[in-house]
Order: sequence, then structure tokens, then C-alpha cells
Amino acid sequence: MHRRRFTSLAAASAAVLPLARRARAADTLKVGFIYVGPVGDFGWSYQHDVARQAAEAHFAGRVTTTKVESVPEGPDAEKVLDELANTGHGLIFTTSFGYMNATIRAARRHPDVYFEHATGYKRAKNVSTYNIRFYEARYVEGVIAARISKTGLAGYVGALPVPEVVQGINAYLLGMRSVNPSARVKFIMVDSWYEPPKEGDAARAMIDQGCDVIAQHTDSPAALQAAASRGAHAFGEATDMIKFAPKTALTAGLDTWAPYYIKRIGDVLAGTWTSTDVWGGFNTGMLSMAPFTNMPADVAAQAQATIDAISAGKTRVFAGPITDQAGTLRVPAGQVLDDASLLSLQWLASGVDGTLA
Repeated sequence: MHRRRFTSLAAASAAVLPLARRARAADTLKVGFIYVGPVGDFGWSYQHDVARQAAEAHFAGRVTTTKVESVPEGPDAEKVLDELANTGHGLIFTTSFGYMNATIRAARRHPDVYFEHATGYKRAKNVSTYNIRFYEARYVEGVIAARISKTGLAGYVGALPVPEVVQGINAYLLGMRSVNPSARVKFIMVDSWYEPPKEGDAARAMIDQGCDVIAQHTDSPAALQAAASRGAHAFGEATDMIKFAPKTALTAGLDTWAPYYIKRIGDVLAGTWTSTDVWGGFNTGMLSMAPFTNMPADVAAQAQATIDAISAGKTRVFAGPITDQAGTLRVPAGQVLDDASLLSLQWLASGVDGTLA
């Protein structure tokens, strides 16, 4: 459901259930989801919606869900959250980093509604956070890129300079340098999670600058398609995008949200929901990789071995020594960047070309 349509329906609602009864209204829990893009992005929002549908099917007859697409990260998000809460939704998932403050404010106004915020770090008694260690997949992509690239120069299409994107750029570079110590990464921020024309333009611009493998942290397949049009290899994002570039796509990090959604909805139904923080990677099943395609068998084998090593804790993505672009030692040898530092990461590793400003 698009935001405008939802707003009109909410305004037309004649009766609102008391807050204390929302989660048990007519023995059916109403669960809301807000997305930063359309589910037709075939990436981030699409993958969340796949999980929403799986959760609704799992709890058939006990749960109904509402999705609101293309909600901007600003005042509109807060209005949509209020509308969901005021129309009987007892649990609401907010699925983009920029919804963080709106989620916290809405939670204060609606203390009997449970909120779950993806990729953020602020919690409250009725607000949980959940995330996937996307950077683990970027590291694997970097290993593949270093083996595939003929120039040693790879590109990265970023959305916004928030920590999760900065983690991904650095992890991509570190994965490449685990294979080729002189590898470099260029990046372009498109200042949006979902703007296909800019995403495609950014990929083409970096290919023009010598990048022959492209990764992305944006929500559409536009970067993948642009790379394919130039004969360059590329990685998908959040879901398997092989159909958009069947001859040049290599793999993609796959976000698996359904088990988490089913668990948390079940907690509300059972009356056991508590505020938690979950950040899962390969070892939890929240993250996996799409099939390895358009690469030699030995490259695919090395990529799988890297996944196995990360899962087992034998390879740590942000293990030192790591220096930043200015030559400052950020992570000494023998140490690993901790989660608190990752969640506020705003520096780029030596070997990354470009600035966050």
C-alpha cells in the first residue's frame, strides 16, 4: 500500500481500538511494515516484503499485515507510524536507518505498541533493533572482485554516508586486499536509497574511470544493469538479481528476514516480547550469498571458503592492522574493530578513493 492511499484509509477509520487491546483485537494481531522504497525495487524493500508475506502465511488466521511503501525518511515517516498505531497495529516494523528517530518518538506516544527498527541503534522499552552484518557479504564480494578484476580497481555505488554503507565500502576493499594488496576501490554516493537513474549513472561513471567490477549498496538493479551494458561484472544487492544481468552478475548478499519476523510476531502473540538488539551474519542464517555465477570454479570455491571462515570466526572482516586514508592506524594488529565502533563508522580505509563529505 502506498503512503497516500494508506493515509486516506486511516483518516476514514471511524473507530480506533483502545491501546491496551490492540495486540488482541478480534484475536488477530495487526502488524505494520513501512518501507523506504517500493516493493518493486527488487532489492531491499522487496526482500522485506517477501519476509512479511512469509510471516503472514505462517500465522494465517492469527495475524494480518499492512505494508506502506515509499515512505520518506523524515516527518512523513512519523505520521505513518502514528496512523498505523491509531488503527490498531500492535507491532510495527520500520525498515530503514533513517526511520530511527521517528520510531523512537512514535514509541513514546504509543507505549502499548511494540516497534522494531531495522539497522538502527536506539532502543526503548517498546523498541527493539535488528540488523544484518551486510559487511560480511561485501568482504566476500571483495575477494571475488580481486580475482575477477583485470585492473585491480573496483567500484562501489553507495546510497548515503551512514555507518552501514561505510562498513560495506571498507569491507569490500579489505576483501580485495586479502587477495591483491594493491587493489583499490572507488565509490560514488547517490544520496538516495532508491533512485535508479542515479544508480546507473554512478556505475557507468566508475566504469569510465577504469573500474571493471561494480558493487552496490542501493536498492534497485540499475547499477547491475548499467554494468552489464558495458560488459562489466557486478554484484546484486539484498536479493538474487541474476535475471537482470544473466551474463555478468557474479552473486549478491541475500538478506533473510522471515525467521526474525516470525520469531518476533510470535513473541507478541505469546506475550513474551521484550526489547532486544539482534545483529546477525552468515553464522545465524540472516545472511547468505546468491549462487556464484559467471566466475571460474576456483574463484567460487575461494568465495565459499571465505564464507565458511567468517562463519566459523576464523576470518574477522575488520581485523587489524587497518589504516585510514590519512595513514592513521585505526585498528592495530591483533585487534578487531568492535561493534560500537562499527555502528558509528565514519572513516575510510587506505585504498579507498573518495571522501564522505
